[in-house]
Amino acid sequence: MQTPLDLTHYATCLRTLRRAWERYQAEGPDGEDAELYRSACVKEFELLVEIAGKLLKKRLRPYLASHREADMLPYKEVFRRAALFDLLPLPVAERWLAYRDVRNETAHDYGAAYANRTLALLPDFIPDADAVHQALIVNGQ
Repeated sequence: MQTPLDLTHYATCLRTLRRAWERYQAEGPDGEDAELYRSACVKEFELLVEIAGKLLKKRLRPYLASHREADMLPYKEVFRRAALFDLLPLPVAERWLAYRDVRNETAHDYGAAYANRTLALLPDFIPDADAVHQALIVNGQ
């Protein structure tokens, strides 16, 4: 039996993203606090992308030859393996590869264009982040 994963931080980030996204949508891009909500959405997106990969690595350990093998997997391979071992549906895993690409753009672009690309992903990203959360819960018991 696997050691249960601590999903508290992931769940908190997901809840915060959902609230920030709802408020951003309600206020609109020209609202008084739109920049605040947009920034919160971007930051939570970045955190969730990173945390999801780390947690899935841990969840993949029983499927691989060793914990070391799981720990050595590159980020995108984690999601490919998660689909291979039916932890995530293939379309969800494939979208996570694109989310990672957008996340990696932050090293080069922290401006409004990056924020807008991130916001455009959120209608798919939030349910996909929920899918990862559910996979981690279901497969962790």
